[in-house]
Amino acid sequence: MGRSKPLALARIITLAASVAAPALVHAADLGLLPPPPPLPPPPVEFGGGWYLRGDVGASIYSTPKLSTVPSPDVINYYNSDLGGGAFAGIGVGYQFNSWLRGDVTGEYRFSSGFHTNDHYKWKDTSTDENGLRLNDNTTYEATNGNYSAAVVMVNGYADLGTYYGITPFVGAGVGAAFHRFSGVSETSQINTTYTYADNPDWGTAGAPTRISGGSYKNQMKTSFAWALHAGLSYAVTPNLKLELAYRYLNMGEGSTGVLNCFCGTTLTPIKVRDIEAHDVKLGMRWMFGAPVVAAYEPPPPPMMPLVRKY
Repeated sequence: MGRSKPLALARIITLAASVAAPALVHAADLGLLPPPPPLPPPPVEFGGGWYLRGDVGASIYSTPKLSTVPSPDVINYYNSDLGGGAFAGIGVGYQFNSWLRGDVTGEYRFSSGFHTNDHYKWKDTSTDENGLRLNDNTTYEATNGNYSAAVVMVNGYADLGTYYGITPFVGAGVGAAFHRFSGVSETSQINTTYTYADNPDWGTAGAPTRISGGSYKNQMKTSFAWALHAGLSYAVTPNLKLELAYRYLNMGEGSTGVLNCFCGTTLTPIKVRDIEAHDVKLGMRWMFGAPVVAAYEPPPPPMMPLVRKY
């Protein structure tokens, strides 16, 4: 009897192990449940897709270079100025990704004052009825009028990240400028000296100062334009962004029309070169639709459990 109890206990343990072993093997085959899929990432900070924009600003023009059609007369221009003025524009653009965008814009630059002075000398050897031969003329002229322009540009921008809600950006653009000079008039003061044809030793004789002038025809001219941008933007809402920016705008050259002189002659126009503007702009961008969500990448498939066979 003493040995029968241990043998019975051993048989019970062996039987229990034989019953539990298949269940353990089946559990090993099933393995652990896979983890739940991760949540989609939050929307990116920059909206994507199409947007509308509007801008207003103020401009100061650099001193332009003036010239006339090449002629024997030497004209020296000074005190040339295009002043400054305001502008407004609209455009449509597209946000390609979180840092690259582009737009097409059109703007009107309101009328500003155009002013210049010049003087030149010219000779004439004709003789009047009194025997006085014209020696030379020195002419001083003052020219005043209005300048305005329209500009169409294709622009690209790079956003440089967001810091405390503010996004700095830089950009560049190319396009066309449509210059218009209007209401340009000229006042001339002509100082003349004479010599005596028969008695040159008598020296020169002065003549009364003559006042003349004329008006230039209104003229529009198209020129290549390019620009550089730098500024800051702020997202008021996910769809509305405000901008404060500086722009250097080179608009090429324009021209007045021909000068209809009061004396009855027609003179050459004034060519205005290197029309450059320094602009400060306040802009708004309105994004269409909701902010773009970053592309969702599904998680990798779970590892298959290791199957053990006994």
